[in-house]
Amino acid sequence: MKIGALIIGDEILSGKRQDRHFKQLQSVLSDRGLELSWTMIVGDDPEQLERVMRFSMSSDDLVFSFGGIGATPDDRTRQTVALVKNVALIPHPDAVREIESQFGESAYPNRILMGHLPEGSRIIPNAINRVPGFSFDDHHFMPGFPEMAWPMIEWVLDNHYHTLRDLKPRSERIITITKGRESDLLDTMNNIVDSFPGLLLSSLPHLGDVPYIELSLRGDEADIEQAMALMIKAIEQLGFEWTDHTEGNN
Repeated sequence: MKIGALIIGDEILSGKRQDRHFKQLQSVLSDRGLELSWTMIVGDDPEQLERVMRFSMSSDDLVFSFGGIGATPDDRTRQTVALVKNVALIPHPDAVREIESQFGESAYPNRILMGHLPEGSRIIPNAINRVPGFSFDDHHFMPGFPEMAWPMIEWVLDNHYHTLRDLKPRSERIITITKGRESDLLDTMNNIVDSFPGLLLSSLPHLGDVPYIELSLRGDEADIEQAMALMIKAIEQLGFEWTDHTEGNN
């Protein structure tokens, strides 16, 4: 299962606020041996939000979404999910119950709107003010406030994905290559990608007084060693220099 993140709000794109969810989600997932496959930041524009939501919800990915589930005119996440999934936006009994219990009569006429969710949703409890987030399939929609959203991440993972652990590659080998260019090694890189589809290859060139390439392979340890042997052979045949920077191999 691939894991994605949607970060929603004009305030992020304009720079009025700095996103904090990306780093926190990385940390929470890493504690479970998981990692993000993709992240998208989108503003409150209805057309842009719908475009991104259609892309995201067409997948089977596990997705965490932050922002836009309030009741003000710029909060359009609930409405967009309903539009994309072609369902009605209706009062969710559990959400209504939570909001009424927290605010009483003052829940009406406005706060209660945050309990109007796409039909078929499930609520995510909010320990701060009891205005819940919601889940639709494997998409999980939370407020933009970190103090509310971050416990919700933990709750979703603990309650719906407790067996989803240790999926990120356990092994990695990193080398640096000097006196060489990526273009000279492209054939070997393509050969590795084709021959070892389970590996993740990364090539990061660095400029400076002594330019170098940081090349890493992540995945099954045996595959890494076979693939890296091919890479090192090509490096040495071309007369380049390399250094192993994998932890424990320096």
